[in-house]
Amino acid sequence: MLKNKIMLFGCLTAGICLAACSSADVQPSEATAGATKPSQKPAVYFTRDLSAEGLKKVYAKINQNLTGKIAVKLHTGEPHGPNILPREWVKDLLAQIPNGTIVETNVLYESPRQTTEGHRETLKINGWTFSPVDIMDENGAVMIPVKGGKHFKEMSVGKNMLNYDSMLVLTHFKGHAMGGYGGSMKNIAIGCADGKVGKAMIHSKDGNIWGFSGARFQENMVESAKATVDHFAPHIAYINVLRNMSVDCDCAGTSAAPVKARDIGILASTDLVAVEQASVDMVYQLPESELHDLKERIESREGLRQLSYMKELGMGSGEYELVDLDK
Repeated sequence: MLKNKIMLFGCLTAGICLAACSSADVQPSEATAGATKPSQKPAVYFTRDLSAEGLKKVYAKINQNLTGKIAVKLHTGEPHGPNILPREWVKDLLAQIPNGTIVETNVLYESPRQTTEGHRETLKINGWTFSPVDIMDENGAVMIPVKGGKHFKEMSVGKNMLNYDSMLVLTHFKGHAMGGYGGSMKNIAIGCADGKVGKAMIHSKDGNIWGFSGARFQENMVESAKATVDHFAPHIAYINVLRNMSVDCDCAGTSAAPVKARDIGILASTDLVAVEQASVDMVYQLPESELHDLKERIESREGLRQLSYMKELGMGSGEYELVDLDK
């Protein structure tokens, strides 16, 4: 067990790294581990069991408000992507979600996934054939409100998103070329925005398709995510799988940088900010040799602004109670 308490966002933004792990596994800190007493902090459930069983274990803790038709928002990846979530894990989890459907949207960047036809071919290549996949912008897009946003008043999302009552955000947590890191927030911010309008709203500026960057890009993503969170709340929950954490997103496909960080486990919560904060906190506990590239990617892109801006918009709590399910 690490002696250092997990440092919350203020310390992270100051560039203060947590002490390196001395054991083979990243451990919950004393500040948040093993919640057995009542707490006002949102629970974040943790297991080291990186398997279908681990996914089902955390899902059982956060699924109480997932009712009706459930959209399972997943990043299905570019062709032959080496780091995407194992298909057999997701297949087993979906068996526990009888009204669940994998959902995706088309992409803005040059890719087979720019078109619905190419996207469906990529789904076959990557083995997402055991369940229907709803490409939510296949039939167009719809605007939904962004409450309290300073950059957007509404966001364009895949029209089919309105066909669902609840959403499970199932995320491979990793680095990201523009976001610094990609967790549950990025999964819905970019992943629910439609490929033609919504993604351009987030990314494009003055005719430059990738015009927004740094803190402004992070804020754009947060406001997009808030539209989806508010649309489903309280019928939304989040799972982050901390495995195969390249500095690159699954949108990089086979060109993703090699993975240097060890696998950590699975985190889940009904509080978006809490699960994202816990994920970043655990990554920041990695030994310097494993942390360096991810930390540089996160901080060079001002990725920690994701956390602070979500808090400013009231999207959740940066404090949490970590519940270790393996004990």
